[in-house]
Amino acid sequence: MVDNVVIVGGGTAGWMTATYLNATFGDQVTVSLVESPNLPTVGVGEATFSTVRHFFHYIGLREHEWMPHCSAAYKLAIRFQNWGGENEHFYHPFERPRHVDGCTLADWWLKVGSEAFDRESFVLAALCEARRSPNRAGGALFDRNLHDGGDLPRREVMNGADTQFPYAYHFDATLLAHFLADLGMRRGVHRVLDDVERVVQDETGAIDHLVTKQHGDIYGDLFIDCTGFRGLLINQTLGARFESFQDVLPNDRAVALRVPVDGESQGIAPYTTATAMDAGWAWTIPLYDRIGTGYVYSSEFTTPEQAESDLRAHVGPAADEVEANHIRMRVGRNERFWMRNCVAIGLSGGFVEPLESTGIFFIQYGIEQLVRHFPGPDRSPALRDNYNRLMAGCFDGVREFLVLHYRAARREDTPYWKAINELPLPPGMADRMELWKSRLPDSGSVIADYHGFEPYSYAVMLLGLGQRPRYPHPALRGLDSAAARAEFERVRAEAEQLVNTLPSQYEYLAGMR
Repeated sequence: MVDNVVIVGGGTAGWMTATYLNATFGDQVTVSLVESPNLPTVGVGEATFSTVRHFFHYIGLREHEWMPHCSAAYKLAIRFQNWGGENEHFYHPFERPRHVDGCTLADWWLKVGSEAFDRESFVLAALCEARRSPNRAGGALFDRNLHDGGDLPRREVMNGADTQFPYAYHFDATLLAHFLADLGMRRGVHRVLDDVERVVQDETGAIDHLVTKQHGDIYGDLFIDCTGFRGLLINQTLGARFESFQDVLPNDRAVALRVPVDGESQGIAPYTTATAMDAGWAWTIPLYDRIGTGYVYSSEFTTPEQAESDLRAHVGPAADEVEANHIRMRVGRNERFWMRNCVAIGLSGGFVEPLESTGIFFIQYGIEQLVRHFPGPDRSPALRDNYNRLMAGCFDGVREFLVLHYRAARREDTPYWKAINELPLPPGMADRMELWKSRLPDSGSVIADYHGFEPYSYAVMLLGLGQRPRYPHPALRGLDSAAARAEFERVRAEAEQLVNTLPSQYEYLAGMR
């Protein structure tokens, strides 16, 4: 029986794991976390999926209890800027397309659409443009059919939800880790501030104990590796093989800035912006009191010095006195996330660059699946094997979705973008892309493994980047388009009404404080 779990590494991954396991098992399982007081965390993963709300609900937190402590703000979508051409943008929103006569509005748009796809098909695009909060002044969500941020519904996991929640969060990952550390310790997580000097294995090759600098030997039944790109336990000790994704996703470095901002005078945009650059792309993540921004790039096509210069030029004078953080990224995943009695969660397990904000999503999914596959008295290897299968499928699915962004953009204006179009595709993707030239993606034509992205997300990227199927869905030929035109008008009217009645994002967050 696993009674003693030892997590190595703090940061977002470590403390999300600790608080989640504590919320699941209470005093039935001892959870200890060993983190070095001398090693910094990467701390740039500030944007999330809408599924992250399940994490906060699961550990029993309402928004007003954690958001002000973490400089948090709402995220309704990702805005893609200049991916299809200069001064062009579109939104990938947390909103499923509506259906009319059995077909999505995306299909109907191909037949009768007259304006930009995202503005005509989704309410959230207008809320993004107007910088609105998704919640009303009293705290109720704009869509009354869904749980609002003040409610705590039953515990759910990410791939068990039957609705698309309309927002995620931006937050300071370092502040969140500190907040969760305080929460976890109050609830019974044992924190050990110390450096791990050696990892000792038993005669079977499993991890027996850690040797720390000041606290001596620390024993456990199950060890969780949250040591980031180092992979101290899973890679360095147990020798897990790392599978690089750089053959299809060449970005291997990033430079990040934390830019102060006055939200009251400038407002707070409720979306992440991903702006195409000469050798990669730049993120802009608005928080309550600053903006997190960075340039993700390929070291084959630019230098760290040039990348920093380009990022500062992109941000403008506000970045002049801000210190830059340069990061080397290990893009790919371990062949196995769980080896012997060690599970890798977070960057130690894998990373598929920051596009689409998947870093914290992978952490959350890894934790949820660990609870689902938690070892029983027999420690069945079938649990470990299935965990590894699910995690590998999740990473591989995200890999393909991100590759789609670059290939559908079809930019040719710099050496980097020319090279992108000549890279190989992940297995099976060429056939799927050929199919999508005739039909929009659906549940039968995207990777079946759970990876967080629904078929409509693929359709949004293709249509947003100008990749329309050759002709509308044949089923529409015999249908009257009047009902679809009326639905498009309802989207427009609802969006206008919400823009006129919802508070701005800054107003709502200031009120929360």
